[in-house]
Amino acid sequence: MDTTLSIRDLSVRFAQGSVRAVDGVSFSVSSGKIGIVGESGSGKSTLGRAIMRLLPPSASISADCMTFGEHDLLRASEKDMRKLRGSVMALIMQDPRYSLNPVLPIGRQVAETAILHKGMSRKEAGEAAAAMLERVRIRDVTRVMQSYPHQISGGMGQRVMIAAMLLARPRLVIADEPTSALDVSVRGEVLELLDDLVCADGSSLLLISHDIRMVAAFCDRIIVMYQGRIVEEVTQLRDASHPYTRALIAAMPDPRHPVRRLAVPDRAKLERG
Repeated sequence: MDTTLSIRDLSVRFAQGSVRAVDGVSFSVSSGKIGIVGESGSGKSTLGRAIMRLLPPSASISADCMTFGEHDLLRASEKDMRKLRGSVMALIMQDPRYSLNPVLPIGRQVAETAILHKGMSRKEAGEAAAAMLERVRIRDVTRVMQSYPHQISGGMGQRVMIAAMLLARPRLVIADEPTSALDVSVRGEVLELLDDLVCADGSSLLLISHDIRMVAAFCDRIIVMYQGRIVEEVTQLRDASHPYTRALIAAMPDPRHPVRRLAVPDRAKLERG
C-alpha cells in the first residue's frame, strides 16, 4: 500500500486571495519523522490543516498535486475526507483543552474512533480504547475513561488526544505543536510516546513546531518555513545555510554560552534575499 504524501506547488489564500498563508510549497513524505519549523505566522499550521482539508470556507487552496497514496486530497469530496480523517490520516491538535469535547467522558471520546473507523461495537470500542490508553501510559484507565477533560491534567489530556488519534493506526500523523502546552518535564515523555507509537505502527509523522532545537533532536528531516514558503530542507541542523534558518538558530538561548540579549533576525536582510 502506497502511503506517500506528495505536495507540489500548494498555496493557501485568505481575504479573497490577497493574503497568501502558504505560497508554492512542495515536498513529499513516505516514511519517518519530518519536522516543520518556523516562527508564528510562517504557515506551518495552515499547511497541516490544508493537508487534512480542515481550513475554513474562506480559504482558497490550489496545488499542482496534493495526494496521499492513491487519494487525491485536493479533489476529494468532504464525504471521502471524513473517511480518511482518523482512519489513514490523523491530526493531533496543540492543546487538549480546546480539542476534547468538554461534555463527554474521556472513554467515549477515544472509543468513537474505533466505532467510526473500525466498525466496532460499543463494547469492543470501549475495550480498544482502554487498551490504547494503557499503551499511552495512563494509569488507572477505568477512572480516566469515566472522567471529563477538565478533570485531567494537560499532560494526561495530550496522551488522551494521542490515543484517540492513533487508535485506528493511521499511516500519516500530523502533530501540531503537541508539546507546547505541556511542562518541560512532560514534553520528553510525550515525544518518546509519539516516537514509540509511530515507529511501531510504521506511520509517517509530520511534527509542526516553533522549537527548532527540539525538532532537530527528534526528527529525521527538517523543513523550514518563512512567510508561507519552504526556504530550506536539511537532515542536520549544522548543515543549514539559509539566512533565516541561521537566524532562528542564533536566536535560541544556549545555557553554555549565556548572552545579555538574544539575536533577532534581520528582517530587512531576509527580505532582500
